[in-house]
Amino acid sequence: MLSIKQLESYTEHSVVFPAFTMEVSRHEAVALHTGMNARAVLLGILTGKLPVAEGEITINGHIYTGRIRQAVPEIAFMLLEEGEYTRLTVKENLRFYSKLYGSSRPVDEVIRMVRLDAKAGVRLSALSHSERKRVQYARLIIQGSQLLVCEEPDQNVDNETKLVFRRLVQQLCGSGKAVLILTGNMETALSTTNRVYRLDEKGLQAFDIQGEEDQTEGLAEAEPNLLDIAEEEAVNEAEQTLRLFRFEKIPTRINDKIILFNPPEVDYVESSDGQTQLSIGGELYPTTFKINELEERLHSYGFFRCHRSYLVNLQKVREVITFTRNSYSLVLDDAAKTSVPLSKTKMAELKEMMGLK
Repeated sequence: MLSIKQLESYTEHSVVFPAFTMEVSRHEAVALHTGMNARAVLLGILTGKLPVAEGEITINGHIYTGRIRQAVPEIAFMLLEEGEYTRLTVKENLRFYSKLYGSSRPVDEVIRMVRLDAKAGVRLSALSHSERKRVQYARLIIQGSQLLVCEEPDQNVDNETKLVFRRLVQQLCGSGKAVLILTGNMETALSTTNRVYRLDEKGLQAFDIQGEEDQTEGLAEAEPNLLDIAEEEAVNEAEQTLRLFRFEKIPTRINDKIILFNPPEVDYVESSDGQTQLSIGGELYPTTFKINELEERLHSYGFFRCHRSYLVNLQKVREVITFTRNSYSLVLDDAAKTSVPLSKTKMAELKEMMGLK
């Protein structure tokens, strides 16, 4: 449905993104994890505001090397900043869109799909941010385009709205449509799609989201010999003798300062593209430790490897949310109700830890 070949973008003094190639097929949802600059340029090209200066884009079989114009009806966009008819009710908004796009889909059915039944007669100005976002989801359904491009589709929304969006993506892909999600939130990318890429000044990199069991595969195949065992025992004995004081705090560096955090202060740990960060009070702090090192270091403090790329402080978890059969999230007990992805294999392990069947 969408094919990007050797597309690149440069400013006068820097690289926005070097030449990259990717495809999004029918029945498929793909997430592109980007910064604001790369996302703005890519959206500008796809909406026809910016030309395809280098490379080419193919949409539903049509190749574009200049500005994308004719393809616009084939793409439905949901942008982070969109105009809204706030004086109209939910139902009036969707009836307007239905006439605009010539949709035959019943408006009441679409309202039920996005769980706005109780708000159908309410003006958009009286809705919450999450409910207004669901009106945008409904517009995508009504528009009926074969390719959907969504910018930060679940930013700052409640868990019910996240559930609505993830189910909507599944339904759209099941009906043969293609979905491209542009986001700076890795949790959104991982929990909504099965194929995730990062796009930045280094280019396009695939994000490995295979099962955690792949990490340990083959590590235990070789049997240790007696010399290896003796060396390991000697090292362990030496470490126990020398480690009279164990430094527990986790160091991070911000500019020219080193900040030390106590493990219980950490909400969760995120690893992405070789960089590990601590999330503390809604802020992210880079650390030189790898996530495997932190897993071992923080295990005794109640941290759980909930996903290949995440460690979570179980003392901070308030809810376990099941979005689909294979999609789960842990909701933290903070003001923002932060959610962290929980993989299918780790869900079983967590249930066993909690004594649930």
